[in-house]
Amino acid sequence: HVQLVESGGGLVPIGGSLRLSCAASGNIRSGNCMGWFRQAPGKGREGVARIYTGSGSAYYADSVADRFHISQDNAKNTVILEMSNLKPEDTAMYYCMYAPVGANCATGSLAIWGQGAQVTVS
Repeated sequence: HVQLVESGGGLVPIGGSLRLSCAASGNIRSGNCMGWFRQAPGKGREGVARIYTGSGSAYYADSVADRFHISQDNAKNTVILEMSNLKPEDTAMYYCMYAPVGANCATGSLAIWGQGAQVTVS
């Protein structure tokens, strides 16, 4: 049973950078992907970035494509989200997601979630 623990959230000034980490316990090699979603107050959860476990290819939401970078450390079962040039609209709770076989990487349906890490840009 995979469990996810996020770290690295916090308060950052406009234009600043932040690094989120997601450590997974359990076997994630057989899954579809890992990624990050975010949810701002009063808004729905949206996909930010994801990386496919097998190929290592990545997907980014248009709003972050030139500012965020996702990577995976297979040896440490960790996924990293590097965020730069942060804007107030990036303020949200960021959730790490692991999609096992049968789960949907784009929507997060049937995925496993971390507890969330708050990112505040001000």
